Amino acid sequence: MSAKRLSTSAARQQFAELINRTAYRGERFVLQRRKKPVAAVIPIEEYDFLERMIEERENEIDIRLARKARKEKGSIPLEVVKKKLGF
Repeated sequence: MSAKRLSTSAARQQFAELINRTAYRGERFVLQRRKKPVAAVIPIEEYDFLERMIEERENEIDIRLARKARKEKGSIPLEVVKKKLGF
């Protein structure tokens, strides 16, 4: 299902209907200002899915960076850092 395009002024005038169509029919809307997309209205389930995907991707990046950092020369062991910080 593709998103329907709507100007921000039209979305403002039809806000309640836009929300109901999204919540109850699962419709998606791309809001445009001067024919350029600026925002999207999507069902909450799709938003939750996107949030989980973003979080998983960020975790993958963090793990990759941590592994790379562990291989660098001159790294400081965790125990030394804890001791310096008073843990």
